[in-house]
Amino acid sequence: MFETLKALNPDPILGLLAAYRQDTNPRRVDLGVGVYKDEQGHTPILECVKQADAAHRAEETTKTYVGPAGDPDFDTGIEQLIFGADHAARTARRLRTLQAPGGCGALRIAAELLNRAKAGAAIWVSDPTWANHVPLLGDAGLEIKVYPYYDGASQALKANAMFEALEKIPAGDLVLLHGCCHNPCGVDLSPAEWDQVTDITLRRGFTPFVDLAYLGLGIGLDEDAYGVRKLASAVPELIVASSCSKNFGVYRERVGALSLMLETPEQADVVFGQAQNVARGVYSMPPNYGAALVGRILRDPTATAAWTAELGFMRDRINGLRSQLADKFRTKLNSNRFDFIPNQRGMFSFLGLSKEQVQRLKAEYSIYMVDSSRINVAGVSQSNMDYVVDAVCSVL
Repeated sequence: MFETLKALNPDPILGLLAAYRQDTNPRRVDLGVGVYKDEQGHTPILECVKQADAAHRAEETTKTYVGPAGDPDFDTGIEQLIFGADHAARTARRLRTLQAPGGCGALRIAAELLNRAKAGAAIWVSDPTWANHVPLLGDAGLEIKVYPYYDGASQALKANAMFEALEKIPAGDLVLLHGCCHNPCGVDLSPAEWDQVTDITLRRGFTPFVDLAYLGLGIGLDEDAYGVRKLASAVPELIVASSCSKNFGVYRERVGALSLMLETPEQADVVFGQAQNVARGVYSMPPNYGAALVGRILRDPTATAAWTAELGFMRDRINGLRSQLADKFRTKLNSNRFDFIPNQRGMFSFLGLSKEQVQRLKAEYSIYMVDSSRINVAGVSQSNMDYVVDAVCSVL
């Protein structure tokens, strides 16, 4: 049976992590793996999550299934968090939210649902986009196409080229948009640019599909949700895949959601039923533990306030590291070459290094990043920042 299968190349991120763990250099630095890290290089459990965990364990009375739609408190809480409690799409009952095994699960269920609605539908992704978007969406049967997004020379958005490309996308296609904190480049759309994307969407009639994996880690919860809420206020149909891995720090619990907005409540019911049927055929029932903790936090105003404060600390730390990195590079090089870093959002930025320079950083300094020179800014700390800056400058 299995003799027909061939060995695959190692996943670049997982391979990088394995090499980092085997490195004995005490000054080694991991800037590759995309998880939040504190000053000690740990990915901590948030205090609000610990408190929710204690309360959940004390009150839990059963381990029976929660049903294909998932935890009701979670579904309601996430929907309100993303769209706002009083958004017109919610009050008109045009929204439905399905708990999924992480943001990846939400993306895949959406892709299977879309392929069921229109087999082989084309979905346009940004250049670049998160590497896992292609297998998650393409392996479900969707056709992957690409629109311009990031300009490596200016480390900024290719706004005109992007808008020109969107103006040519036909009705019936889908466009995948990063809601905030673009992975891998960190370049986000401004509110005015989101407005323009919304106008083009209405003119062209394609369906927007937003991946919202880093809500609250850019500027703020409401600010980061601007694009989703703008689209939801104007377009007839919208798909949103969201994740709680980063903003709640529950990576291994695989907590995500798929939100579907349709033109009428009746259509929403039909499509939501289809989405649950797709989920039933893929994993049957979602895991409950992580979503139950998030749902508990979001239904309790005191717990929500505590979470918002912890999220704000993580966001401020990342943005502070961005400013400090730019300042140190400017002083070291007497150049504004890296001044783009504070203008970007979220955990990721491209440093603009060649593959050979990235390999030198690994071989000579035990500094690990992917070959594209995408770094996880949260992997930098006060204790390693000078070392990282000096090493990068040495290979330029």
